[in-house]
Amino acid sequence: MATAVPASKKQQALAPAGSSWDDNAIMKQILATHSPSGREFDIKSLLRIIKDLMQRASPAGSNLDGTRAELDALDSDMLHGDLSDMLDVLPFTINKISREISCKCSGGGDDRHTIAMSLFDTLSQHSWDAKAVIALAAFAANYGEFWLVAQLYPISPLAKPIAHLKQLPGKLDMDANTLHPRFESLNHLIKAMLDVTKCIVDFKEVPSDYTNPETPEIKTAMAYIPIGVYWTIRSIVACSSIITNLVVLGHEYIASTTEAWELSSLGHKLGNIQGQLSKQLKLCYQHINEKRHVEAFGTLVRLFNTSHLDNLEILKAMIYPKDYQQPLIHGSSHTRASIERLRKKPVLLLISDLDIPDEEVLCLDCCYKECVRPLNMSFDMEVLWLPVIDGANPLDEANQTKFERVQTIMPWYSLHHPSLLDPAAIKYIKEVWRFTKKPMVVALSPYGEVLNTNALHMSYIWGGSAFPFSSQREELLWREEDNSRMEFWVDSIDPTILQWVKEDKFVCLYGGEDIEWIRKFTTTAHTAAKALGIQFEMVYVGKSNPKATVRSNTRIITDEHLSHTLEDVAIWFFWARIESMWCSKMKVEKSVKNDRLVREITTMLSFDSGEQGWAVIGKDGPLSLTEMAKAKGDIIVRVFDEYNDWKDDCLYDGFLGALKNQILHFHAATHCNSLILPETTTDNSPDQVACFDCGREMEKFTLYRCCDN
Repeated sequence: MATAVPASKKQQALAPAGSSWDDNAIMKQILATHSPSGREFDIKSLLRIIKDLMQRASPAGSNLDGTRAELDALDSDMLHGDLSDMLDVLPFTINKISREISCKCSGGGDDRHTIAMSLFDTLSQHSWDAKAVIALAAFAANYGEFWLVAQLYPISPLAKPIAHLKQLPGKLDMDANTLHPRFESLNHLIKAMLDVTKCIVDFKEVPSDYTNPETPEIKTAMAYIPIGVYWTIRSIVACSSIITNLVVLGHEYIASTTEAWELSSLGHKLGNIQGQLSKQLKLCYQHINEKRHVEAFGTLVRLFNTSHLDNLEILKAMIYPKDYQQPLIHGSSHTRASIERLRKKPVLLLISDLDIPDEEVLCLDCCYKECVRPLNMSFDMEVLWLPVIDGANPLDEANQTKFERVQTIMPWYSLHHPSLLDPAAIKYIKEVWRFTKKPMVVALSPYGEVLNTNALHMSYIWGGSAFPFSSQREELLWREEDNSRMEFWVDSIDPTILQWVKEDKFVCLYGGEDIEWIRKFTTTAHTAAKALGIQFEMVYVGKSNPKATVRSNTRIITDEHLSHTLEDVAIWFFWARIESMWCSKMKVEKSVKNDRLVREITTMLSFDSGEQGWAVIGKDGPLSLTEMAKAKGDIIVRVFDEYNDWKDDCLYDGFLGALKNQILHFHAATHCNSLILPETTTDNSPDQVACFDCGREMEKFTLYRCCDN
């Protein structure tokens, strides 16, 4: 049977939850013993030894971290190699504490608190983290010795006489299945002691560059650390007492309800302290990271406003935050690469999330291939993909797969992993370059100078001719561009259309999703064109977000020979290019109020924003863009259907002139137009836009749209 415990001692043993010893009173007592000498030891390495010992000593299946295979794989030389200086000094203290614990816990004369306070007196010259680790080391020596004899007793001739000298044979005759369950509660408490001690030691590792004793997180933690050390030592005393009872009583020992409750209560107490310390440690590192990010952000701002001999300092500040020798992957060879590969080269930084459309990559690749021609250029331009991942949502398995898929289709450089993009760089990209969701391309000179905060639009409009993609080059291209021609609108999207333009044919671009309207319009238009004797070609350009309906329409139009169609990628690029014209114009033009190209872009975007079909008809040559005819679906069908009423006007006004006049004649007096404008990274988006039908200013709304449907 267990030794009886006096009622007065029971109350003291239950101190973790009782009212006799509250933490404030304990704090006063332990602070009175605290007189550190200032000497520092490698406490963290000593704690690793203790944890290693506890894991090896604990019964198989205990709740301590680490499997036997993992423990056996540890390199003892590496673990213990740098501890010689510390172990020259601490063994005396560890042995002294170990003997003190053994003697006082087996004597039965002192209560747990008194024993704990005597240990605090012995440890008075040590820091709080050292007190906890040294006390744990002393307990681990006793605990490890017990289990060493227990494990070797059945098989080692040396262990048997040692057990006899310590009067242990009767206790160790119990098999493992009998011994181990009795240590289950102890193992839970030992793990709690290790967890609290690790938190206390981790606070010692907090960088002092960004904190001081008055930092709120440090100040709060310091209110928990001394009391955490106390309850750790108090738990050591409780565990040692129970082990002593087991050794003394052997088979006869059955843990009392009081002892079981004490272990549970101590574990709960330490769990609460560990939770508070972990919370403060997390907050502390958040505080440090915030300060580091602010500092790194300030460094980036300074670097981008400073002249450099090359671009490496800026690139390393953005994507070289760690000691990572080869942070890049080259798409064509799938090999790792150093950032030195980009030194003194023009670099386009492709910035996007993981949902970048494949069409975006394909179109930029075409521009990239036009630019990478060493025979024609002084420098080889490079593209580098910087994937921007939300820091609040780490890269899970699904996003990792998505990242790897996107990375494989890119023929240029990309980051080996998204985490290599420094958080300060992400902040700069979002706040200074104004990245939100849509992909963008920042053009850097060989010297790290920002030539253009979004050159993606230039690449869509002019391709490789936009090199070096500077803002000055963008302005020059607009001044030189004859943007009144149909050829400029269709560019090289489809060779067939360019051939029509060269053959001086009338070209009709039309779009929409209603296949019945498409059938009616194409049939009516072809009939009218044939009757009027004009060379008339039609091409379906769908909508700016070509999904299933547009793809289905394309197949039907082709199968039924209704007109020419663009392929999916070409449809996407056609609208991306129109949106790019809008964004580029908003950036380079101080005023777009009287810009005729902007008016035509607005009309096209308004058509695309609506539900109806639409058509734009024009021809290069002596006719300018302003003489193009354009109308919504119901009007253009009616006009072509009634071509007999205005065919004679073609003799005087020409086909386009007569067509325009007839459209105006049928134009509805009342109408409702909507317009979805592309997002720009400048502040030049107009506050007022005129309706293309009546010229009145359109009412402005905020629209949020998901384009998956």
